[in-house]
Amino acid sequence: MPNNMDGRGLTDREMLQLCLELEKGRCRSAANVLMETSHKDLRDIYEGCFANAKDSQYDLYEILHSKGWYIQSQATDEDVTRVREEMRNNLHPDDQFM
Repeated sequence: MPNNMDGRGLTDREMLQLCLELEKGRCRSAANVLMETSHKDLRDIYEGCFANAKDSQYDLYEILHSKGWYIQSQATDEDVTRVREEMRNNLHPDDQFM
């Protein structure tokens, strides 16, 4: 693959990063349609589209991560506990008053 010297094209890393962003966009689009669609057959179609895009996004992420091109910090146990509590409080606000 060209190394992008002298304008010869995108590097492998750049192409993978662009593909990853496209898959993230497909996930967002399918999720938005799912939230607004009540027709069962149409929902089934978009659920399949979302699952496909989600799986492709994760595959691309794994490739980038394995090459050291997508670096994330690992969440601590405290981070997971904090997010769990925030989600619990936000998803079930009535439980706060029991």
